[in-house]
Amino acid sequence: MDSDADMAGADDGAVMELDDMKKRLKEMEDEAAALREMQAKVEKEMGSVQDPAAAAASQANREEVDSRSVFVGNVDYSCTPEEVQQHFQSCGTVNRVTIRTNKYGQPKGYAYVEFLEPEAVQEALLLNESELHGRQLKISAKRTNVPGMKVFRPPRPNPYMGYRPRSKYMPTYFYPPYGYGKVPRFRMPMRYSPYY
Repeated sequence: MDSDADMAGADDGAVMELDDMKKRLKEMEDEAAALREMQAKVEKEMGSVQDPAAAAASQANREEVDSRSVFVGNVDYSCTPEEVQQHFQSCGTVNRVTIRTNKYGQPKGYAYVEFLEPEAVQEALLLNESELHGRQLKISAKRTNVPGMKVFRPPRPNPYMGYRPRSKYMPTYFYPPYGYGKVPRFRMPMRYSPYY
């Protein structure tokens, strides 16, 4: 009888272990399904970027927005988007003002103004060389960047840097083999030297 009780207790423990394993397996399957769903979502977003039809549509949308925008140069660094918007309010309804900044958050000195109607661009171009915060603004129609059209420009030589050798290693200074003291003078024979 004792052996039957031990067997029943062992069976109960095995059943509990089996239930725990089933619970863990179900949790792992749920996580895998969630991961597959997230991966499909990311692939869909990435596929839409790489899809030529979607890329053409986004390029057309970008061109349409750029046709309603102007570039504003020589903007004062203390100027706020609200002040720029107020300056261009007479041209038409301003949709967005973007003042570009560097990686430290400091303004770069130019801005983009997007209007709701394309006719406002012509009105804004008439404000070229108008003053805002005591600076003359340079206003032109915004151009659309074409992807992949960046021109490679090799670095130009700087005349203040001196000659830079193309070899991997060339000592910058040549020290005489006699140390840093007085360097002995060698004279060339008279017939070989152009200086005598």
